[in-house]
Amino acid sequence: MPDTAFLQIRDVVKDFDGHVAVDHVSIDIAKGEVFALLGSSGCGKTTLLRMLAGFETPTSGSIVLDGRDLAGLPPYERPMNMMFQSYALFPHLTVWDNVAFGLRRAGVPVAEVTTRVEEMLRLVQLAPYAKRRPHQLSGGQQQRVALARSLAPKPQLLLLDEPLGALDKKLREETQIELSRIIADVAVTCVMVTHDQEEAMTMASRLAVMSHGRLLQVGAPAQIYEAPANRFVADFIGNVNLVEGKVVEASAGHLVVACADMQHRIEPGGTFAPGAAVSVALRPEKIRIEPDAPGDTAPAANRVRGTVRDIAYFGSFTVYHLALPSGAVLKVSEGNVERSTAGHLAAGAAAWASWSPTAPVVLTS
Repeated sequence: MPDTAFLQIRDVVKDFDGHVAVDHVSIDIAKGEVFALLGSSGCGKTTLLRMLAGFETPTSGSIVLDGRDLAGLPPYERPMNMMFQSYALFPHLTVWDNVAFGLRRAGVPVAEVTTRVEEMLRLVQLAPYAKRRPHQLSGGQQQRVALARSLAPKPQLLLLDEPLGALDKKLREETQIELSRIIADVAVTCVMVTHDQEEAMTMASRLAVMSHGRLLQVGAPAQIYEAPANRFVADFIGNVNLVEGKVVEASAGHLVVACADMQHRIEPGGTFAPGAAVSVALRPEKIRIEPDAPGDTAPAANRVRGTVRDIAYFGSFTVYHLALPSGAVLKVSEGNVERSTAGHLAAGAAAWASWSPTAPVVLTS
């Protein structure tokens, strides 16, 4: 957790008539941090965000922002703004007036409103569009207007609810970087909710994976991707091969796990006893695929022979589905570093997959 907790969520529970939507969640978030709540629909992430905003009241637990307990404070008295997925722009107002709306309602002096709105429009690069109405803007431009309106009152905390969910894939990818830049420029503390893994990993400095109201793992994006805490996190974040096996050799330096089609030699080792049932997670991009057997010194481990069942070309990379003797399928992702689109393997061909001892992760739950 951060050294200095600007936002403290302590043992928060939300019970809707016997259904526990948020189950004893505790998080510390540092000032200036961009923190993402990531999970599938119904996992409790939006309910938690709504409790931060004041739209829902925790059944138990506390939420403290910059030393101030938010219990009992209505949404309009909380020093935060929430940007909704729908953007909720006023269709009859211009871009300028949409951004100014909250400032005017708060009684901010006219001169300060003008200065602040113009500053926000420059920040989101929409000054030339100040007199347009929302229907005259693209989806990405509307998203930036909504962000400018949320930032104009200088909130202590910015809440984003699926901020890019209304955009198409290409525009969403372009806007992720832009939105991150804007948030960094104003140095606002931000909590965002998303079900999009790429969005969370691109924009957030830390993220929490949620399921059934509980936090399964909290950490930096790279930590969660490379060292998932359990099977759910490994399977939810990115693509992964998950295979069951038993530990047949264990030491501080390495583990050997026997699975149906292969043996994994894994470095470093861990606190596992021989005979322990475990799962092995192996990311597709960490596997090499080639027509001939690899010439490593440990022929029994970290390799398997199969038949290429399917090939999917995605432009920058190709995914191979390698059918194994047991009937299982191993997914292998290979970057397309050459211009040629012709793969070196064809469907139906025999092939070998191999990987390094540091590539697999051992999981017990």
